[in-house]
Amino acid sequence: MPALIFAFATLSIFAGCKKNNDTQTVSKTFVLVHGSFQAPYVWQYVQSELQQAGQKVVVVELPGHGQDQTPPATLTLNSYRDKVIAAINGVQGQVVLVGHSLGGAIITAVSDSVPNRIEKLVYLAGFVPANGQSVIDLNGMDPNSQLTPALMPSADFTTASVANDKLMPIFCQDGNATVTQLLIANNRPEPAAPLYSKIVLKNPARAAVPKYYIHTMQDRAITIALQNQMVTAAGITNIYSINSSHTPQLSMPDQVTAILMQIIK
Repeated sequence: MPALIFAFATLSIFAGCKKNNDTQTVSKTFVLVHGSFQAPYVWQYVQSELQQAGQKVVVVELPGHGQDQTPPATLTLNSYRDKVIAAINGVQGQVVLVGHSLGGAIITAVSDSVPNRIEKLVYLAGFVPANGQSVIDLNGMDPNSQLTPALMPSADFTTASVANDKLMPIFCQDGNATVTQLLIANNRPEPAAPLYSKIVLKNPARAAVPKYYIHTMQDRAITIALQNQMVTAAGITNIYSINSSHTPQLSMPDQVTAILMQIIK
């Protein structure tokens, strides 16, 4: 009888350990890159949710955005690329690199420079340029975008602005009053030169990085038609969708987090 009790206890402990291992959350390091006319604040809800789920998160502040006062005239797409690479170099191991909107072009450039540091590349309503393309080139392929006619260039053409009353209709029509306040409080002119920078892709190792795209079905800034066109051209087959505006990190952060957690499984 004592031997039988011992065997049963051992089996119970083993089963308990197996259950815990099966349900244990995989911990990754996410590096999140924001888009144009925005800053790190747009990731605050997703960042918090990912961290609560046991993930490590680094949110990049692009030069000329948020609190950064780098003169816009000095910036290029490579300036953004190098800032993201510096953030990746500040952590151990591979990262899950996520780019929203303009951030999609940036993470594409990063993947060409340090493909070995990227476990997965995730585009959230992001631009996906081919070699020799700029964000402006891609934007020109999107005749139904509401962003293009709303852009107001500065006198010296170093920046472009969007009026406060256009922010919500273009970027986050499904957001609440808090989101409205965030967008307006953080609205600042966008550096123009990086938008015209043509990306240079020359590292064949970039092709081996697994790529994912999250469509935003009600997008008015980068319409679903252009998103589909870019995804097809890039050969991306891992696709998710959110029935949201251009900025679901603010309007539907739970859905964004759930997809990101699904991607790392």
